[in-house]
Amino acid sequence: MTPKPRLWTRDFTIITLGTVVSMLGNAVSGFAISLLVLDYTGSVFLYTLYMVVYNLPKVVMPLVAGPYLDTYSRKRAIYTLDFVSSALYLGIFLLLRADLFSYGPFLALCFVIGCIDSTYSVAYESLYPTLIPEGCFSKAYSISSLIYPFAVIMVPVASFVYESVGLEPLFAFNAATFFIAACFETRIRGGDTHVRSEHGSMLSEFREGIEYLKGEPGLMVITVYFFFSMLVGSGASALWLPFFRGEPSLGLNAYVLVMAANVIGRFVGGIVHYRVHYKPQHKFAIALTVYASICFLEGGFVFVPRDVMLVMCFISGFLAVNSYNIRISATQSYVPDSRRARFNGVFLMFTTLGSVIGQLVAGALGEALPIRSVIAGLQVISLASVAAIMWRGRRFVKPIYNREVQ
Repeated sequence: MTPKPRLWTRDFTIITLGTVVSMLGNAVSGFAISLLVLDYTGSVFLYTLYMVVYNLPKVVMPLVAGPYLDTYSRKRAIYTLDFVSSALYLGIFLLLRADLFSYGPFLALCFVIGCIDSTYSVAYESLYPTLIPEGCFSKAYSISSLIYPFAVIMVPVASFVYESVGLEPLFAFNAATFFIAACFETRIRGGDTHVRSEHGSMLSEFREGIEYLKGEPGLMVITVYFFFSMLVGSGASALWLPFFRGEPSLGLNAYVLVMAANVIGRFVGGIVHYRVHYKPQHKFAIALTVYASICFLEGGFVFVPRDVMLVMCFISGFLAVNSYNIRISATQSYVPDSRRARFNGVFLMFTTLGSVIGQLVAGALGEALPIRSVIAGLQVISLASVAAIMWRGRRFVKPIYNREVQ
């Protein structure tokens, strides 16, 4: 009998623990920064502008980082960037303690953090598959999908700390978590099998990555679809906090409850995906159904009472994490390791560009129109993209999604 592959190897355990620790800090500080900016400016547009400035580097940096990370050490890049992030968050903590917060300089800091995070994302997403033992891909990405919901459980804690003692302790916590995560990541032994002693120019490496994507129509369809998906998703979600804060019958507590329902749905969905093996021939149909269903759920939940919102957001989270696991495990196992960082860089560039456009448009529309109508209108665009892009390109996407990924 062939022995069952073991998922929890030394390297996989280290990368998972490091990710848990750093995501705890990110969830806390991200929520608190959003509240700080919204309270300081009192403007929906300036609030979404902060999100845009943070995401803007993700349009360019992945194109630079992808070719580099396909030839040099991804592991070293990850722990170096985490050490730098720790220092930056410590600096923000000291500035806030000195009462030196100002919107303009804070935007500049967000831009720098965006550069770091975008490079880190490409490095992490390209290193992670190489640390998964053979035969454990699907289970590993199910574990990965559980980390974010687990981290977001800290959001109510961040809300309490923000309203009780202020923002400074949250940034100190974030600095500590990134430092601990970096220390974990220095202990990783494997993962850099792609490193080459001879390297082409950055431009030639980038061109090679683009040529690879052109020759893979399925990956191209997936990338274009997620450009529109992120445009709608980021634009709509950027308006959720202002919507809840502006509705007397809802408020911040309702926002936290509704987001918690979505997170619990993701957590339950991740557990189900870990334990249930989907038949390969059904994966594309499942993903397509989820993409369409989420349009109705996230476009309609702002029109119903709070208790119904909770149910709809739970279902949305449950469905979303399953389609995410299908897509990420299929694409990351399909793309060769030597080209993985370049593909991830291009994919992140397109999805971030969609996020930036969506946040700017949503912020501008949210100033002039009822936020509820803007959110619903964005989801109509998302539903159209499911039909026009993913359904029409199904003959190219099915061979990637409908594969046996162990």
